[in-house]
Amino acid sequence: MAHTTARRPGLRISLGGEDGEGHGGVRRSTRPDTLAIEEPLGILVDGADYATTMRTPGHDLDLALGFLVSEGVIADPADVKGAAHCSSTSRLTAPDGSRAEADADHNSVTVDLNPHVPPPDPAKHRHVTSACGVCGTETVDAVRARSRYDLTGDRTPLDPTVLAALPDTMRASQKVFDRTGGLHAAALFDAAGHLLCLREDVGRHNAVDKVVGWAFTRGMLPLTGHVIQVSGRASFELVQKTWLAGAPALAAVSAPSSLAADLAEEAGMTLIGFSRGDHFSVYTGTGRITG
Repeated sequence: MAHTTARRPGLRISLGGEDGEGHGGVRRSTRPDTLAIEEPLGILVDGADYATTMRTPGHDLDLALGFLVSEGVIADPADVKGAAHCSSTSRLTAPDGSRAEADADHNSVTVDLNPHVPPPDPAKHRHVTSACGVCGTETVDAVRARSRYDLTGDRTPLDPTVLAALPDTMRASQKVFDRTGGLHAAALFDAAGHLLCLREDVGRHNAVDKVVGWAFTRGMLPLTGHVIQVSGRASFELVQKTWLAGAPALAAVSAPSSLAADLAEEAGMTLIGFSRGDHFSVYTGTGRITG
């Protein structure tokens, strides 16, 4: 099982406290902290390098599949022949020359496509950091060309009371964040507010990919009648991934960007920001909000 956290000593500095003689000053203490792990994951398609993303280990197959959905490479489980962690080729041959059982390489995943799926362009191979999803390489036209779903036909009613409760429900399930304070989260809800899947990662786009990949393997795409809730802001790439997954609504605890709102409006998506406590703001798709 992949480790999601690591322990590291830290020097804690406290200001404004009192020393042993009652005077204000600087206090120092050393204690171990729990940090979220960030490691690269290589994503191969049919054995060829396609992308490398910085992520928190765990649910790597879902991450790879969700990423390929957002890239427009796959859309249905029938598109995928198989997905697995790669084998470490350096361990395929034993010292005596005999063949040895391969160990899994937990920082590399390969996805094999069925023959009817066009292979992706190998020239698009790129490095994706944990801070970005498309890193300026995408355009609205490119996203539009890949989208398979018309969200305007999804008229799922969204109850404001249900929407307002989603962040707290998500936060209550963020177990690794409780230990590290350093992870984003994405959660998939049905329209009644039932939590179906939650994933955490150092990259907010990775967390969404993991949720989409989970739904993909269960044949749930398009995500008609569902809401994706995220812990950070609503960026262009998160709207893009939500659209490619066919979900009619994206809600975020922080602000959307202007380009995110533009893309959500074009997609026919309901985009919600500042979802905190008993209030939120709806920027596009207001017709789905009931009451």
